[in-house]
Amino acid sequence: MKPLIFALGLAFAASTATAQSVKLNADQITTLLSGNTAVGTWAGAKYRQFFGPDGVTIYAQEDARSARGEWRVDPVRDEYLSIWPSDKDWEGWYVMEYAGAYFWVSKTTPPTPFKVVEGEQLVAE
Repeated sequence: MKPLIFALGLAFAASTATAQSVKLNADQITTLLSGNTAVGTWAGAKYRQFFGPDGVTIYAQEDARSARGEWRVDPVRDEYLSIWPSDKDWEGWYVMEYAGAYFWVSKTTPPTPFKVVEGEQLVAE
């Protein structure tokens, strides 16, 4: 985990020296995501992902069929977890905040920015 945090720190080092990245805890992740929609770009494609308070998540990507999965938060590891129909196991992500922006962070991908819009907004206005 130390290499992950160090790498994340290096990614943000080019910005202001006074700003710091913060790993959200389980309660913060739940409050941020529950009932809201994340908006960003994943692997070059724009996406929107709604996080229902009941643990259902819907992932909508431009020019693709939406996917329905499940989500939860691990209170011990302070991670967002999701599982999709094709997955065998839950996959965990840290949620980081830096200078007012949010980032998905895992051991296998670089920090990926996203913003949160209130409510279920799977279709762009």
